[in-house]
Amino acid sequence: MTEAIVETRGLRKEYTGRRGTRVAVADLDLRVPEGEVHGFLGPNGSGKTTTIRMLLGLASATGGEMALFGRPVPAALPEVIGRVGAVVESPKFSPNFSGRQNLLLLARSVGVADQRVDQSIESVGLQGRERDRYKTYSLGMKQRLAIAATLLKDPRLLILDEPTNGLDPAGIREVREVIRGLGRDGVTVLLSSHILAEVQQVCTSATILGNGRTLASGPVADLVGATTTHRVVAPDLAAARTALTAAGLTVLREESGGLVVGTEQPGEVTRALGEAGVWLTELTPLHADLESVFLSLTERDRMGGER
Repeated sequence: MTEAIVETRGLRKEYTGRRGTRVAVADLDLRVPEGEVHGFLGPNGSGKTTTIRMLLGLASATGGEMALFGRPVPAALPEVIGRVGAVVESPKFSPNFSGRQNLLLLARSVGVADQRVDQSIESVGLQGRERDRYKTYSLGMKQRLAIAATLLKDPRLLILDEPTNGLDPAGIREVREVIRGLGRDGVTVLLSSHILAEVQQVCTSATILGNGRTLASGPVADLVGATTTHRVVAPDLAAARTALTAAGLTVLREESGGLVVGTEQPGEVTRALGEAGVWLTELTPLHADLESVFLSLTERDRMGGER
């Protein structure tokens, strides 16, 4: 089995306040193999950022185990942190310095050779703009410079927390190409994101969280292939939704005059609607994608929590 660069077992984080105890991460198992671009997916508040902060020693765990490069953290964090790059919060760059000047200052402050600056600039595709002032950069360019800063020490693991958050389509595309390039170069990437179409284009494996725990994990191709959705059209969609939900089926969303139902068994749909006396005019299997898998798993988890 490929070496796990990031691994957690039963990881737990609780916050205690006047209103009682809130569980942010509940017994999370996570495994990121070497050389993978691994998507770390979940709704807001599902524990993604909290997990990343614990891995980096920025927050303490309540329970469970964590390891980077096979070494326990936080105990061995000083030993392995030199091989880790992370963009968790927006870095502070001088607006009146060029991108290259900002990187040179960082490189010299941590004892990295100047030549690494040019290599990092090339890795994120900022050649030709590296001598422009930082304040003239687009949001996408600023995010690429932040990634370049983490590459100065030539990390084997790069952790990115929502790197495309707030970017326009052009900026998202720029960052996507950077991540793809890093993956081709053999850098292991842990990518936290909620833009599922982007994750599917760049990630080789993924873990989906719900309420701080693992709902599914594995190669993206396997995750996508494991869930099937169907488009259901009926004259009375409201009655169809009620009947399907009462039968325990998950209605993911309504689109194009129909309901998207998360099920691998179309017979369940026809039986539920037939028993409720609802006419079915269309039942079409849909090509699964990571978004449909994500919505199906998180909706089922939410409904399970409500019950």
